[in-house]
Amino acid sequence: MYIQDHINSFQNYLKYERRYSAHTSTAYNTDILEFVEFYKKTYESEEILTANHKQIRSWVVTLMNDGIVPKSINRKISSLRSFYKFLLSKNLLESNPLTKISGLKVASRLPQFVDTKDIDRLLEDIDFTDDYEGWRDKIIVELFYATGMRLSELCALKTTSIDTINGLVKVIGKGNKERLIPLPPQILTKINNYINIKNSQFNENQELLFLTSKGQKIYHKLIYRKINSYLSLVTTLQKKSPHILRHTFATHMVNEGAELNAVKELLGHSSLAATQVYTHNTIQKLKNVHKQAHPKS
Repeated sequence: MYIQDHINSFQNYLKYERRYSAHTSTAYNTDILEFVEFYKKTYESEEILTANHKQIRSWVVTLMNDGIVPKSINRKISSLRSFYKFLLSKNLLESNPLTKISGLKVASRLPQFVDTKDIDRLLEDIDFTDDYEGWRDKIIVELFYATGMRLSELCALKTTSIDTINGLVKVIGKGNKERLIPLPPQILTKINNYINIKNSQFNENQELLFLTSKGQKIYHKLIYRKINSYLSLVTTLQKKSPHILRHTFATHMVNEGAELNAVKELLGHSSLAATQVYTHNTIQKLKNVHKQAHPKS
């Protein structure tokens, strides 16, 4: 079997078994093909199944010399590690050479978030048009901030994902893992109004919660543009993406005293380490308060 056949099998595994998004699968594929090209050029072979950890490390060094940032290199290492782990599960390898490859140290960077006062302006003062698109956009903004869900998770929501009786939304996250997130009563009321508007404009059998103005499945770029446009009205942050609202949700929860484990479950993080980054914003906030208020600061 040629290496491309193995890569195709891995892509099917990511898509149908791991339920990864097309964007994530494409990123994995790109990283693996980059290593194949390096291996072919350096060792005059495409059979990367025979690659050892020293050869893989030489690829990492090449990436560093090319000026690729550590975070991007770590993602490429992770992609290759997952691919070799897949090959190992298919008994195509005796061992995974990536077990001897460690990720690079990455300088910690605090996640950006929108200030509470600016979120209040967005939700209370910004006018959304009184039509299908306006109602849809308003619900999307409020759901991102109220739940911290990912863009891909929001796009996949169905009308049946909303449990109006128990006040919950069912989200399918990474690895096809399901989690339940509470919804405030006022948002549930707005969602019900939105669904009625959607049903009156489109076929009631449309199972997806969010549609384009033409009744088609909503797509990532459309939501990204919408969020960027609305956030531009209230904040000067350089990044104005749906993920910023996810950071904002988590930061505001932690700042208001939410337990870290609870925030972890709400975000769908696999480990607490990924959630702990939001405590740094809280610590920085305390430092600023101390600096402003303490007589000896």
